[in-house]
Amino acid sequence: MQCIFCGSWIHPSRWDLGYRTCLNCGEVESKKVKHTIVPMHKSNYVVIQDKNLLTGVNQKGGLVK
Repeated sequence: MQCIFCGSWIHPSRWDLGYRTCLNCGEVESKKVKHTIVPMHKSNYVVIQDKNLLTGVNQKGGLVK
């Protein structure tokens, strides 16, 4: 059970959860992904991963571009 990036040892419990990276490499990889959470009009919060989806997201008529 070795990290797929650096080859260091991974705890068996972490491996059983499906993680194939050590804690250090996992933290570096997680910082590469960017997302934000925005409120929808009269609704709940939505995770946005694409900047194009932010255009008009909080308009009363829905997604306006």
